[in-house]
Amino acid sequence: MAEERKFDDVLKELETIVTKLEEADVPLEDALNYYQKGIELSKWCDDRLKSVERQVVDLIDENDQVRAFDSEDSE
Repeated sequence: MAEERKFDDVLKELETIVTKLEEADVPLEDALNYYQKGIELSKWCDDRLKSVERQVVDLIDENDQVRAFDSEDSE
């Protein structure tokens, strides 16, 4: 992809699509196009979140040791 997308922008676009799909008078062809675009954006967001999660998992602790992220540690 030539341009770098921002997560917040993609999420906002996805929310706009959901709003359009919730309208009662959306023509079937438009609804299908919105749905396909929404799936694409949803996948992009999921991939981005997984990438960030991997970065968090690989954080280096104070002893310069890589440690796995444990959700129990954050409680």
